[in-house]
Parts: sequence; C-alpha cells; structure tokens
Amino acid sequence: MVEGVLRVENLTKVFGQVRAVDDLTFEVRPGFVTGFLGPNGAGKSTTMRMMLGLDRPTAGTATINGSPYRDLDHPLRQVGALLDAGWIHPNRSARSHLRWMAASNGLPTRRVDEVLDLVGLGSVASKKAGGFSLGMKQRLGLAGALLGDPHTLLFDEPVNGLDPEGIVWIRGFMKHLAAEGRTVLVSSHLLAEMSLTADHLVVIGQGRLIADCSVSDFTGQAARSVRVRSPRLPDLHRLLAESGLVVTVGSAADGQPFLSIADVSTEQVGDMAGHAGIVLHELTTTSASLEEVFMSMTAGAVQYQGGAPGAHPAGTHPPSSTPFPPNPQTPNPQSSPNPHTPMPEGPR
Repeated sequence: MVEGVLRVENLTKVFGQVRAVDDLTFEVRPGFVTGFLGPNGAGKSTTMRMMLGLDRPTAGTATINGSPYRDLDHPLRQVGALLDAGWIHPNRSARSHLRWMAASNGLPTRRVDEVLDLVGLGSVASKKAGGFSLGMKQRLGLAGALLGDPHTLLFDEPVNGLDPEGIVWIRGFMKHLAAEGRTVLVSSHLLAEMSLTADHLVVIGQGRLIADCSVSDFTGQAARSVRVRSPRLPDLHRLLAESGLVVTVGSAADGQPFLSIADVSTEQVGDMAGHAGIVLHELTTTSASLEEVFMSMTAGAVQYQGGAPGAHPAGTHPPSSTPFPPNPQTPNPQSSPNPHTPMPEGPR
C-alpha cells in the first residue's frame, strides 16, 4: 500500500434533519497538493473532522493508510492537521505549546525548535501565544501539524491572516511538502490562490461530490472564447456575425468595448479581420478562471446567497447579445480541538 493515501468511502454525516455530508467518496494520494473546495456549508470541515476522528460518521468510512484515525499508533507521526489556528492556550509560549504536543506522542523535544524555525517563529518561541496575530497563530498551527514529520497533512484555510509574503511562503511550502511525497489536503475559500497551489481538486456541494479531477481538467470544462478590440469594432462585429459566429459585446473595467467570439481560434478571427483590412488592438484567447468555473459548477449547491437580482461586480458589465450599439456606454467558527480530545458534534 502506498503510504499516506487518505480515503473516504460512502461517508455520510447527519445532524438532526441536516445531511451535512452525503455518501461522499474520494481519495487523496501522496505527491500532490489537493484542494478541497466547496461553498459555505458544503460539508468540508465536517468531512475533515471525520477524517481525524473528531466527528463520528453516520455511515461510511474515512481512513488513512487503510485505518481510521483512532486506530493509528502515535497519530502525530502519521497525520498532521491545522483546523483552527485559535486552538492554543493564550498563556503558554509557542515553545511550551509544542512541547506539550510532543510529549503526548513521545516526540523528541528537539523537534519543537526545528519546526518553530521552519515556520519562521524561532525568534518568538518564548512569547505567549495569546499575544500572537492571526498570521502568527497560523504559523504556530503549521508547526504543530509538522511536529511528528507526518506523511499526511490536512490544512483548513491555512492562509487566513497571513500577509502577502506569508501567502507566497505557504504556497511554496505546501508544494515542497507534496514534492517530498507527502499527502497534502488543503481546504480554502481563496480560489485564485488554489489555482496557483493545487494540482488536484475535490469539489463538493451540499455534502455531495461535484468534481474530482486535476485543476486543468476542471477549468477545461468551460468553453473558450476569443476576445478582440478594434477601432472599427462595429464593422468587425458585422463581419463576424455575417460569418455565422456567435458574437457578444462586452465592456471592460476601463469602459473600453470588446467583442467575445465563442468556439473560434485567434487565427480565424485574425485572418478574417486582415482580409477585411480591419486593424486589431487586441486578439486573445480567454478561458474561464478557477473561480468562474467553481461558481458555475456549484451554483445549485450554495446554501447562503446574497445580492440583488441583476447585480454585477463593480466596474464590469455582462456581455450583451444585442447588435453592437453606435455609441456603446460603459453601461465556522467552530473551534477544532486537539486531535486527542473530541468535542461535541454539531453541523458545520
């Protein structure tokens, strides 16, 4: 068996009338950063808690190397987790906090200072953790996850509270851990960051599996289009529409109009414009971002929605299928405890 395989099979969790996780099956393998995505209330945190034995499944199993977490000998040597950066005693120093964790699993004390230096907290090791910023607490949580040098790592929103330098650091750090052959599962709401960090995605909604594939396969499900700008945009619009192409008009954040043409290559559009003597100022292939595909794929699984009908992000306007206008106008805070101390269950 490959060391570090994390598997959930037919995993289900019901809280009263709420089915938080619904017959979920997927596998996380070593050597990759796997992003665990889903809208608020999708069941991500509950799934991770069941993986760590903190919530009992209603049905199904969650195993690490074929065994439930509760059956692992010296679990911190096999699995490291960061579910809640606030889970620290405020009057303990960073070093004392980690020494206590090390003692619980028979880990050498020297490992404490090693991981503190690894996450950049060596200079504040003797300071009380209660005075740490959220970003420093996140780093301390990472140190705790790495304490036993485990082959499997679970991180829930690890970049919360980190500054830009910290976000870049943890991105490279997680990639390095995966490159060492470890299993890395990361839950995050920062989709742009996940597109730069993850190799593979597991996407859930309302407790059910939506996608289990590589990042490129996930974003590749969206149709590609060509975006073009020209000082003779109305003429180009007419030319493309008369050729049977599907053309929509859009307006960029700076008010500049553009055309979006579906199911066509830049070469085709460029050749047509060239033969007609139409100068182009932009000709690019556009593909949907991870965020755009995610929003489309999970639209029916969002538990909490806001905003008024017809609202659009500031500075942008939706494409229009109408003919080109003569003068276009810019128209949980549940605490995640020590893995050795289960807490009361509740929907997350």
